[in-house]
Amino acid sequence: MLLFISDANILIDIEIGGLVAPMFSLSYQFAVPDVLFYEELDEQHGYLLGMGLESRSLNDNMVTRVEQLAQKYPRPGRMDLFALVLAEHEKCPLLTGDSALRAVADQENIQVHGTLWLVEEMVKTGKISVQVARNAYLQMQVHGRRLPWHLAEQRLHAIEEGLQP
Repeated sequence: MLLFISDANILIDIEIGGLVAPMFSLSYQFAVPDVLFYEELDEQHGYLLGMGLESRSLNDNMVTRVEQLAQKYPRPGRMDLFALVLAEHEKCPLLTGDSALRAVADQENIQVHGTLWLVEEMVKTGKISVQVARNAYLQMQVHGRRLPWHLAEQRLHAIEEGLQP
């Protein structure tokens, strides 16, 4: 089962869109660094552990790597770098919508996907319909989430037309 390391941003998008259950029904594992979970998710989103989210610890070498990256890249913040280093360590993709984290991941040769990709995976695997995806995007938009809305609609339309987005 393919593992994805996520930042908090993606999980909050998915939660606001009402897509938590479909996301965890995908044939993927999802994990976050334990420090990120306890700092950013535990209080309001702690139930995600019961849905299938894993919380993983970083060893001393990984924490040192976070510090090195923090000196090299002024942005993103340390919590995001914990997710990046965990993805690097696990040799798996990173899920983030944060542009600064995406840029660092690109520089460090770590595969990155975002909310649009994750929602499209749910559609392509039949976990949700295109209309459910549109409704989820509407909820995200109403709640002030920042996604490329025009691109989201274009890609859903491409899926409806049987084209690859």
